Amino acid sequence: MLTYSFVIPAYNESVRIRPTLDELLRFTQEQNWDAEILVVNDGSRDDTAQIVREYGRLHPQVLLVENPGNRGKGYSVRNGMLHARGDICLFTDADLSSPMTEAQKLFDSIDRGADIAIGSRWLRAELQTERQPLYRQVFGRIFNLVLRVILGLHFADTQCGFKAFRRDAAQRIFPLQRIERWGFDPEILFLARRAGLKVEEVPVLWAHSEGTRLHPFRDGLRMFLEVLRIRWYALSGDYTAEGVPSPGKL
Repeated sequence: MLTYSFVIPAYNESVRIRPTLDELLRFTQEQNWDAEILVVNDGSRDDTAQIVREYGRLHPQVLLVENPGNRGKGYSVRNGMLHARGDICLFTDADLSSPMTEAQKLFDSIDRGADIAIGSRWLRAELQTERQPLYRQVFGRIFNLVLRVILGLHFADTQCGFKAFRRDAAQRIFPLQRIERWGFDPEILFLARRAGLKVEEVPVLWAHSEGTRLHPFRDGLRMFLEVLRIRWYALSGDYTAEGVPSPGKL
């Protein structure tokens, strides 16, 4: 019987974390899955950590993972994935922009042979039940073009916060991850391609949440610089490790 790990990066999520944990507990129990839920607290200044501890006392499958201060979403996902013990590990945003019912689509993709299955908002845009503001859509399309040109990533959507990994794939990719903030998604996909892992993009239901903390202009510049860092790390050999081809093989 397969086991599952659900990783939730959380920063000041005291308002949203209760309904999110309620939904995850309800859904995993309904599916009769052997599952753990790891909430990674990214140095929250509110009572996010205390709420998770309270849930953990009532539900042992809910675990709190603490970051050493505020390190960013990328660090949080990596920290959670490296603590995960499930055969299949999925990370999702704390707002559940993609509902948990969509997880089975990613798991089915892995069952068919994918090493990594990534949720996509743009393969079937009609599945977006609430679209992002236009300026964010434009930013997303420009960033997608940058990734195609600089990193050779030909996915419709790299940034959807809904991705599942075979545990062995996660254990190969995340120890090499260097980007700790918003630009980590293209980095892990770039590393997956270098490692020869099969990545399948899966259209999922998704709804924009007004609570998102991504600032498209300030963080957009940071993400562009992080993409250049990924390319530099590849060229300088920083990603070279057992099982990962050298830069000369790109």
